[in-house]
Amino acid sequence: MIHTSSSDPNTPPTVLVIIGSIRAVRRCPQIASWVVDIAEKSSSLNYELVDLADWPLPMTDEPGIPAQGSYTQPHTHAWSRKIAAANAFIFVTPQYNWGYPAPLKNAIDHLYKEWEGKPAVIVTYGGHGGTKCAAQLRQVAEAVEMRPTPTMPAITLTRQMITGGPIDLENDFKAEAELIRKAISELSAELEQTRSTK
Repeated sequence: MIHTSSSDPNTPPTVLVIIGSIRAVRRCPQIASWVVDIAEKSSSLNYELVDLADWPLPMTDEPGIPAQGSYTQPHTHAWSRKIAAANAFIFVTPQYNWGYPAPLKNAIDHLYKEWEGKPAVIVTYGGHGGTKCAAQLRQVAEAVEMRPTPTMPAITLTRQMITGGPIDLENDFKAEAELIRKAISELSAELEQTRSTK
């Protein structure tokens, strides 16, 4: 059974901020936490970080099609409950070779209806900002019937930042922070529209 997100008008919508990289050495948790800080100052939504490193999902270990929702594995049931209970998502992901990490694709592909109809923000980063992987992720999000926001912030890191050098997100990426605020505004509007039609 798939549990759906709450529509209680007195409860702030829950937005899961999904950390899309599980590499041993990664920038993703730092960048995702920065995104949450911006988002919390920009809206009254409820934000929760979700690290895919804490949600091991083996590749294709379910016998059924995800769209049917007939899961057999305990980890899939747990992931289903987590995603179904959310109202919206923010994906924070690096760009790897013009694409996004396989664990993020696998996490999306494990489910279907749990994503359906929910708005999502895509935030990418990398040596080229991540616009190519954002375009791919947008296609996949739309395939499971999520509603990605028009604004997809892309953060371009220097070679020194990528290889472990210091990173000062607040001071070095003010323009990107403004784009994140714009995307959060679009997300909030989508959520408000969803609630007003229920």
